[in-house]
Amino acid sequence: MYMLSSRNPSHVPLQMAEALSQPKSLHYRSHNSGTGTYPRDASGSRMITEEEKKRWRYSPLLEGSLLSRWGEPAADGPKAVPDIWRYAAKKFGDRVALIDPRQHPPIAMTYGQLEQEILNFSKGLRVIGVEPGEKLALFADDSCRWLIADQGTWCMMATGAINVVRGSISATNELLHVYKHSESSCLAVQNPDLFNRIASVFYKETSMRFVITLWGDKSHLSEGGTEAVTFYDYDDIIHLGQDSRKALLASNDQWVDYRYETIDTDDVAAIIYTSGTTGLPKGVMLTHRNILHQINNLWDVLPAVAGDRILSLCPTWHAYERSFKYFGFMHGVQQVYSSMTHLKEDLYRYQPQYLLGLPLILETIYGWVQEQISTSSTVSRAIAPILIRISMAFMANKRVYKGYCLTRDQKQPSPFMAFWDHSRAAITAAVLWPLHVLANATIYDKIHATIGLSKLGISTITMSFLSLGSEVILIQAIGVSILNGYGMSECSPVAVFRRFSDNVIGSAGPPIRHTELKIVDPVTDEALPPGTKGIIKIRGPQVMKGYYKNPVATSRVLDEEGWYYTDDVGWIAPRHTTGRYRHCGGVLVPEGRVKDTIVLSTGETVEPVEIENTLLKSPLISQIVISGQGQLSLGAIIVPDKKEVLLAAKKSSLVNSNASEVSNETMISLIREELRIRTLRRPHLIGPLMIKDDPFTIDSGLMTGTMKLRRHSIIAKYKDDIAKLYAWNLSSMTIQMKSVV
Repeated sequence: MYMLSSRNPSHVPLQMAEALSQPKSLHYRSHNSGTGTYPRDASGSRMITEEEKKRWRYSPLLEGSLLSRWGEPAADGPKAVPDIWRYAAKKFGDRVALIDPRQHPPIAMTYGQLEQEILNFSKGLRVIGVEPGEKLALFADDSCRWLIADQGTWCMMATGAINVVRGSISATNELLHVYKHSESSCLAVQNPDLFNRIASVFYKETSMRFVITLWGDKSHLSEGGTEAVTFYDYDDIIHLGQDSRKALLASNDQWVDYRYETIDTDDVAAIIYTSGTTGLPKGVMLTHRNILHQINNLWDVLPAVAGDRILSLCPTWHAYERSFKYFGFMHGVQQVYSSMTHLKEDLYRYQPQYLLGLPLILETIYGWVQEQISTSSTVSRAIAPILIRISMAFMANKRVYKGYCLTRDQKQPSPFMAFWDHSRAAITAAVLWPLHVLANATIYDKIHATIGLSKLGISTITMSFLSLGSEVILIQAIGVSILNGYGMSECSPVAVFRRFSDNVIGSAGPPIRHTELKIVDPVTDEALPPGTKGIIKIRGPQVMKGYYKNPVATSRVLDEEGWYYTDDVGWIAPRHTTGRYRHCGGVLVPEGRVKDTIVLSTGETVEPVEIENTLLKSPLISQIVISGQGQLSLGAIIVPDKKEVLLAAKKSSLVNSNASEVSNETMISLIREELRIRTLRRPHLIGPLMIKDDPFTIDSGLMTGTMKLRRHSIIAKYKDDIAKLYAWNLSSMTIQMKSVV
């Protein structure tokens, strides 16, 4: 067992370890000389009772070897999430586990050092008096210290020290709701700046026993509270933990203070509050069993091996980021902390094999590819679009003859048609293949080297309504593999995911191991056949324990058989034995949320997100929300990309080449034409448009911390403007009809 600082780790001497492993009588010498009724040993010394001991619940593998003197054998595999650090340290001890390049100075830690730092932080929390039943709120951004604080708390999970997490960019009222609703009494924050931003509200509305800063000087913390709050910084906790562990190893008497119990896999490990797109965030209770399921079963999705490198950009409290990060550590993968601001620099510098993130990353990389092409030589600019189209055609035909095309049709194709389809696609792909190879050698390899995509595979997870657009096809055509999945915090979060060997574009992939899916009728709850759209239900070991302090909400989504009702609409692809669909059976195709469905005054129902995803492919549109509940037609609230609008106006000669902006009328005209072209095949053409200059942001409360638009908040904010817009649109239609008559 390691005993010293992670900055200078060493092993406990064998003689000391053997001495500590010998059973000894636990006793307590009373200062009261009276006989009393207390139990005493043979020498007459009072013995401490079980009721008087503090509880020390521990991870079987991480701390089991230290505590083996009580007859608890060390576990042979992870039984609680913190166990992965002992497993990883033993297997990959000297390998670099993480790089945090933005710190001053940059930080790199080996697996052995990381294990020690987590143990020190955990013991430091015990020293400052974290009590059973307490919850520690962790409001900070992704960094090596966030991970250590997170897992240092988890080492104590079964004592009741459950961590409650949120990012620093969250609004103060959201952080206050999370803190109060979770009944937290301790707070760890990113830095003094964050605490000082929320201090006045927290002093007034909450009770805080202590505050820990992960970064920065604790002396800069605001002290405006009416109650005494003890302040610690990260180093304080680490040093307290180091000293306590050393004393524990050197002393026999200190062992009597604790009653040792192992963490149970069904203990709550963390409370993750949902993004709150439709209301106040709910606290999702995830157990060690839930998260261990992800750690043990993501191998099929991400076949990472020791030495691979992953670049992480998701909000650190996002369930997707946490599960994949823990999975990577379990397999000796090196984690590099990055951000959207430094993504291009870090891709080029670290050349990662995998990039974890949200779909926004794909849009960014798509823009870089286009920029790289536009700034290349005249010859490259001329031939690149042609070669890319050829590569996209090659990939499309390859999907046909390999059988990776989606369909909802349950009817099997005839053997002749299947043979003809396969042969035609195979021949076309064979003809296009040399040109695709040429494109790789002359253009794509240069793009990869310049941007840092040489080794990259991109893994994203999306909610049902967040599909991946045309940029995916282009990025895959130039040789970058993209996987996406479907899940939510309530499923820890992954339920289904595409694989490199089974990458069906347009789907979220098949279920991961030990996970069941079914599609049910929203009214009768009866299971529907493949290809039929309905509500997605999920069952598996990763499904949450429930919502914290919300049994009513829990009962609405979890039934007695363990099925989780997602409130998302989708369908499962039928199984085909021949033809272009033969390898797509069983994959899930999410299409929207029940709560997002718009019912027009005609009685027709529309899934707005599907339309929004189509329209977001337009370079002129930065953000869009479709409205129209109870109206005759759909409407749209649009935040345009003014730079692209200006370029389009110049290209169409609507403004001169020296113009620096376009009029509102010209902007609406261009966007209207984009909508017409891109909704040509859709029966629900969009009527009234509302153009907004200011984007929907987290600070405005119109976007969640995971970059999802709060649809209902946006529509509620502009409710009156939308009503006027529809009234004006109806009036215009009436005037036009009268003029025709």
